[in-house]
Amino acid sequence: MDQAPTCTRFAPSPTGRLHLGHAHSALFAWDCARKAGGRFLLRMEDIDPVRCRPEFETAIREDLAWLGLEWDGAVRRQSEHFDDYRQALARLEAQALLYPCFCTRKDIQDEVARAGHAPHGPDGLLYPGTCRHLASAERAERIAAGQGFALRLDMRAAIERMGPLSWHDRRAGPVAARPEEFGDVVLARKDTPTSYHLAVTVDDAVQGVTLVTRGEDLFAATHVHRLLQALLDLPVPAYAHHRLLTDASGKRFAKRDQALTLAALRASGKNPAEIRALAGF
Repeated sequence: MDQAPTCTRFAPSPTGRLHLGHAHSALFAWDCARKAGGRFLLRMEDIDPVRCRPEFETAIREDLAWLGLEWDGAVRRQSEHFDDYRQALARLEAQALLYPCFCTRKDIQDEVARAGHAPHGPDGLLYPGTCRHLASAERAERIAAGQGFALRLDMRAAIERMGPLSWHDRRAGPVAARPEEFGDVVLARKDTPTSYHLAVTVDDAVQGVTLVTRGEDLFAATHVHRLLQALLDLPVPAYAHHRLLTDASGKRFAKRDQALTLAALRASGKNPAEIRALAGF
């Protein structure tokens, strides 16, 4: 069987200006695609209507073009594809793998305190499953009353359905999936029909991404994404989790570091070649 051409993506959230860490991530994905004669896509992960702004998307495009990075095809904006995520949720609902959770953060903290221990996963405090066994009638009454809720994946049931899974990372090699470390993850909320985990899994499949490149801080999230791929019968890409750029003190770059945005560095006189070198290319 012929191997699918390499297709990578750079998927920033338009909540601020790009910094050196973003430049490294974009160049890493672009380099992987171009060296293989493949495609490099640009996606805007803009499901947060409060923090995401059109002017930041414009700035991202300008910064990438200034660096000399050309992307293939149209830019996919997550906010324009909520129906794709609703369809994925419907498939999970049909498998009886979702349940509404009405707990606030304080409710969860109080429940954990009563239990006397605080198990943590890669995303922080694990949800104790308070709403997992609510009766259908009570769920319906709360929803009808307009109570806020999130849709959680019943992790135990999902894992029992799919059995052992694995994925491949270019640096780590074959990896056994351990989605149970995340507990019953949130896949959507009442007013936002997706979460990061669900959206990126669906997007990568829809866009034909064959190599997911992203920072090593998202390595653990791949355990959840691999499970969702199996549940939704989606293709399984390869992964390449790259190192994170840090400053002299070892602190990773962040959007709050305004002095290190590409715009600020450009204004200080840096040219694209110098930025590429600073970003490790």
